[in-house]
Amino acid sequence: MNRSNAVIAGLLALGLTGSASAQTREACTSAVVGPAASVNGVPLLWKNRDTGTLSNKVVYVEDTPYSYLGLIDFDAPGGRHVFAGLNSAGFGIMNTVAYNLPRRSGEMEDLEGIIMADALRTCRSVDDFERQLEANLGPNLGSWANFGVIDADGKAVIFEVHNHGYEKHDAAAAERSYLVNTNFARSGAPGEGAGYLRFERASRLFDELAPGQVDFQTILTRFTRDLGHALLDQPSLEDARQTRADQDLWIFTRDCVNRPSTAAAVVIVGKDPADPASLATMWVIPGEPLTAIAIPLWVEAASSPTPLWEGDEAPMWRESLRVKEIIRPLSEGYKWHYLNLTRLDNAEGTGYLPVILETEAEIIAETLEFLKQEHTAAELAAFQERMVARALATLRAIQ
Repeated sequence: MNRSNAVIAGLLALGLTGSASAQTREACTSAVVGPAASVNGVPLLWKNRDTGTLSNKVVYVEDTPYSYLGLIDFDAPGGRHVFAGLNSAGFGIMNTVAYNLPRRSGEMEDLEGIIMADALRTCRSVDDFERQLEANLGPNLGSWANFGVIDADGKAVIFEVHNHGYEKHDAAAAERSYLVNTNFARSGAPGEGAGYLRFERASRLFDELAPGQVDFQTILTRFTRDLGHALLDQPSLEDARQTRADQDLWIFTRDCVNRPSTAAAVVIVGKDPADPASLATMWVIPGEPLTAIAIPLWVEAASSPTPLWEGDEAPMWRESLRVKEIIRPLSEGYKWHYLNLTRLDNAEGTGYLPVILETEAEIIAETLEFLKQEHTAAELAAFQERMVARALATLRAIQ
């Protein structure tokens, strides 16, 4: 029995195959990075969104006092339920469910999307968001979550929020000025909640970076797509590159950062606290990160590219879901947790991942060059559209 098959057999024997409810349970992985931890001295916000709604959209919402970009479910196009976003003041927000926070029967819950949309529309700063929480605590708040927030002043904070209270964790006070976050609250019941293996894996990834050297590119291109496991010694992409294309190489991904339920990844690069005129960028990977390409977006563009929101199902997500079937062809029950690595990369070079990464690297390089100059809203919007068109063409060429 080869190593890949041995791992699968062991998981089956241990009953680690999941259930229908576990498959759709939200299990996001995220981080809040303070300016002292980042290479460029700006705050960063990361979220891999795990959800039962794999088709998402990104919309631009014009509002007062602040307009915003928001990651939403495909069937809620109004932008009033947002799961990560950035507004025109440079305020960014995301959430993860925290399954070990206090919860009372009969009270409102699962309103985090509304809380975040309200925050994007009304908050300039982390302090504004805290005041909003304090004003709305009570049985109708509807929160059972960790909220990661950053602002133009360089603040980067996690709020662990339930209906009747919250705990605040400032990245600036952390040992290395960042906070990794999954599906338990630090202030919640010890040992309860979820996401401990992903927390351990994501923490290892960040710990590999030198102090003060966290950069958005590493989070965006590597961490979002990570297939490492905190406990299991599974085959890696390097193993796949040495394996024939016609030889399957399966891994179990339920407890990886990149999961079958990952619908999108967002990395927000905040404004420079020393430069009020600087732009915040919202990078979005529209789909499971291993099946999609990162796109830069700006609120100042006053638009979201049409392939990210148009139609019943946005074209970028539709193509990503099609590519997903190449690496996850087994759909019955728990089987969607298994990924075939040789479809991503192999010894013959026929896997599609190198093509995705090449296009993404070009987009990132062009974006960094583009941002060296000031641009009008029309120029920002046109650049976004060009990058999305390039990414979409690359995905459509994958067979």
